[in-house]
Amino acid sequence: MTAEEQQMRAYIEAMLMERVTQDDAARRAEALREYLTVTRAATQKQTAEQLAAMIPPVLPALYRKWIRMFIRRLFETATQEQIATLCDGSEENAAALLLAYIMFLESERMENQVQEDLRALGESQSVLSEGPEQADVAATYIRARVAQLAAEMKKAN
Repeated sequence: MTAEEQQMRAYIEAMLMERVTQDDAARRAEALREYLTVTRAATQKQTAEQLAAMIPPVLPALYRKWIRMFIRRLFETATQEQIATLCDGSEENAAALLLAYIMFLESERMENQVQEDLRALGESQSVLSEGPEQADVAATYIRARVAQLAAEMKKAN
């Protein structure tokens, strides 16, 4: 791997990590409460708040794993010149990278990977030890967050 390729990979990872982890705790809790109420997973406000508190934020390690999977795929499918253009630091190309990442996450393969990773996380975390249902809620939340990012990207363009 060349130094230029290492720099581009590092740039893409840092930029995407910043974008996907900028969600603050209050917005996250509110979104989870709304989701739990709308889907009737929780019929009372207090129950929705308790369930929302039980669902941990997705660990940065999982975001990093998925971003690195995206980067590997990007380097397999795009030319070095195209990737260099995407890494020029412009807001337009950062938005293009984020959109490509969102599309990658929306693929069937990645939806399955996200679900699998969240189930594994749920099994390893005592917070989610009550069963796979909380992992399913977390996966649905992530899908909703991806859809929200996609909508924001479409508005911006």
